[in-house]
Amino acid sequence: MASMNLYSLALLVVALVSAPMAAVAGDPDILTDFIPPTSMIGMPMNITGDYFTYTAFGPVPLPLPTFSLTKASMAEFPALNGQSVSYARLVFPPGTVNPTHTHPRASELLLVLDGALSVGFVDTAGKLYTKDLVTGDMFIFPKGLVHYQYNQGTTIAVALSAFGSANAGTVSVPVTVFGTGVDDAVLAKSFKTDVPTIQKLKAALTPPKK
Repeated sequence: MASMNLYSLALLVVALVSAPMAAVAGDPDILTDFIPPTSMIGMPMNITGDYFTYTAFGPVPLPLPTFSLTKASMAEFPALNGQSVSYARLVFPPGTVNPTHTHPRASELLLVLDGALSVGFVDTAGKLYTKDLVTGDMFIFPKGLVHYQYNQGTTIAVALSAFGSANAGTVSVPVTVFGTGVDDAVLAKSFKTDVPTIQKLKAALTPPKK
């Protein structure tokens, strides 16, 4: 009997500890059908069907010399607030890349709509997973892991990414490391190189001052 009571107590402790973790595993649930926009004084505004419509994904503009990304996240489409979903359209001219990056708040499900892409991600053990995708293929990038997409073909590639968050977030690895002001000496020691090399990388990735 004593052992059963101890077992029950252990289960209760595990449940209490696990509950907060489960609560933060994704976007928090909302208590209404949707979160309406509010005016400056906090009163609900008039809502029409237009509020639930986003029309930014038009025809792909051509010619397109560089990688292009069109987002439909909460920032661009406020009706997504609380809905735990968002999209992005990615357009890759030949030879272009979506540089290594992470999404700290969501996994990414990528669907190739046109052309072909080489993709990959690195897990927390340092193992690289890669795949060459063609039109109609899908690939999953787990939440928070470093990943990339690359069009090494000769024709344009177009993909659609779905995220399990209205605000998945994007952390660019090159810009975060070399474009945010981390000390040159720290980076030189971290990458086992010299300061002039680090400065060349920074010059290419640091946004110009306005």
